[in-house]
Amino acid sequence: MDIKTKTNTITDLEVAAIIVYTFNDKPYGNGPIVTADKALDGTINKLIQEGEIKGKYGERTLIHTLGKMNPGRILIVGLGNHSGLTVDKIRATTGDCLRHLRGIGVTSIATTLEGEYLESLDPGIFAQAITEGAVLGLYRMSKYKSGGDPQEDIAELTILRAPKVAESTIVHSITKGKIIAEAVNFARDMVNEPANIMTPTRMAELALLAAKQTDLKIEILDQTVMQRLGMGALLGVAQGSAESPKLIVMKYIGDPNNKENNLGLLGKGITFDSGGLDLKPPSGMATMKQDMAGGASVIAAMQAIALLKPSINVTGIVAATENMPGGKAQRPGDIVKTMSGKTIEIDNTDAEGRLVLADALSYARSIGLTKIIDVATLTGAIVIALGKHCTGAFGNDPAFTSKMLSSGETAGERMWSFPMFEEYKDQYKSDFADL
Repeated sequence: MDIKTKTNTITDLEVAAIIVYTFNDKPYGNGPIVTADKALDGTINKLIQEGEIKGKYGERTLIHTLGKMNPGRILIVGLGNHSGLTVDKIRATTGDCLRHLRGIGVTSIATTLEGEYLESLDPGIFAQAITEGAVLGLYRMSKYKSGGDPQEDIAELTILRAPKVAESTIVHSITKGKIIAEAVNFARDMVNEPANIMTPTRMAELALLAAKQTDLKIEILDQTVMQRLGMGALLGVAQGSAESPKLIVMKYIGDPNNKENNLGLLGKGITFDSGGLDLKPPSGMATMKQDMAGGASVIAAMQAIALLKPSINVTGIVAATENMPGGKAQRPGDIVKTMSGKTIEIDNTDAEGRLVLADALSYARSIGLTKIIDVATLTGAIVIALGKHCTGAFGNDPAFTSKMLSSGETAGERMWSFPMFEEYKDQYKSDFADL
C-alpha cells in the first residue's frame, strides 16, 4: 500500500473514499465535515440533526457522494468525546475503517489531519498513528488458501495535511509508522505459520534474513555450543524433540562508544508446546504453534530497531525449541543444571518457558547486558488475572519497569505491574535442587 501526503481539499481528491472524523460533543464543528456538507447540500448536517450521526466512538456512517464531490464515498467516523481522544483510538479506528472499506471493494482512500480538536494533536504523531493503524488493520494471513483472498487490497492511502504543516514532517512519520507496523506484521506472520513450517531452524533463518537486510550482527548458537555453555535447562526442554534447538543472538550497535547504554530483549521461542510428558489437553494444544510469539516479537523488534536507528545498543536473544513428549523427553522429577550453575527440579514439563528463559537470561548477563526485558507467552493464568486487554509485567527495578509501562501505553500495549515480594521465593524451594 502506497501511503502519501497532500494538501488538497477533501472535495477534489480523486479517490474512491475519504474518511473524516467527528466527536459526540461537537459532531458538526469539524472543518472537513462542513466542507463536505456544503458539497453534499447539507446531507451530513441533516443526518446529525436526525440523530443518525452522533459522533460516538466506533460509529461509522457511509455516504455515497453521487458525483457531488470527487471522492465517491465519505465515511463519517465517530471518535467519542474529544477529551478522551488517544493515539491508540486513532490507530484502532483507522484499521477498522480501512477493513470496512476494503470489504466493499474500495482500493483508494484518503483521510485528513484537519478539523476541530484534531488540530490540537501533534500532526506527526497523528500521521504515524494513521499509518500504523492502516498497515496493522489490513493484515491478513491467507498464503495457505488455495484460492487466495477474494478481497482486493487497498492500493493507496492519502493523508491530507494543512498547508502550514511541513511535508517532511508527515513523510517522516509515515516512514516511521510503516517500519513499526510492518515489523509487527512480520511477527504476526511468524506466529501464524504452522509448527511444521515454523521450526527453530526456520526462526533462525528468518532472523538471518532480517539481519542481512539491515546492519544487524547475528550469531546462531547450536546445541553443541549450548552444551559447552552449560545450558542444561534449555537443552532439557529440547531433548524430547527431533528438531534442533537454536539460541538466536541479534545485535544492534547504535552507541558504539558507550557500552553501558545497552538493552537486552529476550524472547521465548517454543515453536510448538505439547506440554511434554505433562501433555496438554487437545483443546489447550490447538494454538500452541503460537508459543514462540515472544521470540517472534524480539526478532521483529530488532528489525525495526535497525531501521529506526536509535542511539542505544540493543541485543535480541531468542531461545527457540519445541517441547515434545519424545522417548528422550525430560520427566517430572528430573534435575537440570542451568548456565548460572543453579539446579532446577522439574515439577511439571509444561512449565518449559521459564526453563529456556533461565538460560537465555544467564547468557544475556554473561555478555554484559544490565537492562533486560523478556517477552513470553508464559502462562494462561495471566489472562485469568487481567483478561485479554492487558498483559502482566514482573520487574525487579521499579523505575525501569515504569518506563516500560509508559512505552507500552504509547504503543497501545497495556501492561500491569505485579508484585515481586520476597515471600514468593519460598514457593520455589526444592528438597532436591536449588529451585
